[in-house]
Amino acid sequence: MENIIATRGLEKSYGRLKALDGVDLAVSAGSISGLIGPNGAGKTTTLKALLGLIDVRGELEVAGMDPRAARHRLMDEVCFIADVGTLPGWMTSRKLLDYVEAVHSRFDRARAERLLAGTSIPADKKIRALSKGMITQLHLSVVMAIDASLLVLDEPTIGLDIMYRKTFYDRLLNDYYDGRRTIVISTHQVEEIEYLLTHLLFIDKGKIVLDMSVQEMAELYIEVAVEPAQRERALSLRPMHQRELLEQLVCIYGGVARDRLEDLGELRTPAVADLFVARLTGDENHEN
Repeated sequence: MENIIATRGLEKSYGRLKALDGVDLAVSAGSISGLIGPNGAGKTTTLKALLGLIDVRGELEVAGMDPRAARHRLMDEVCFIADVGTLPGWMTSRKLLDYVEAVHSRFDRARAERLLAGTSIPADKKIRALSKGMITQLHLSVVMAIDASLLVLDEPTIGLDIMYRKTFYDRLLNDYYDGRRTIVISTHQVEEIEYLLTHLLFIDKGKIVLDMSVQEMAELYIEVAVEPAQRERALSLRPMHQRELLEQLVCIYGGVARDRLEDLGELRTPAVADLFVARLTGDENHEN
């Protein structure tokens, strides 16, 4: 599948801090990728580089263009949400549609109005007077009416309660994603987006520490809820990560054949959050 994002050796420093340290990315068109990392890992810096908002060293191509040289043209192909609460409060929703229609060549106003017709958002009330839920619906309606090939989301649901976060992602999946568009979501709230993702990108200290499809992850990594009698044998197989859960040993293995683990206990695919913790805190000798 063709890559819509391709980078090699991206580097960015702020004084002595190396925010990006040789970042290589290959994001396939039509995928939903999660850029997952702790605060300060380099997530936002990576996204700013992809959007041409900062200068970086290294090879960089997004939608067939170098954002550093063609940012204006790139914005016809890319839609970016940093925070669903950042719409201009002094505008009404009607004025917001007027503005987006004037500045974005791929905005379908009729589609936005159809989406908004299914909400209770008043057309002539200022955005600052709307509830957080209404602002979320308004922002999504605008975004989903833009025919962009790449949607970039940087911690888009910060400040929203759980109901509106769930609504945000469900609408994104049901009303926007069509298998042709590409979505990149940067977050540290892994559990909320796990069901959406087709590709995983783990970043820590400016480095990509995991880059694979969700299907590849399920084939390579296995979590075992170990039977008490098998504890010693489970540890002898050198799990990449282990934890105690309700007095039961739970181990994650990378690259160990399934038939070697079947007698240890219940086998399952690790949750993305658990795999993330395992990769960042596990045995350095495990490279998978």
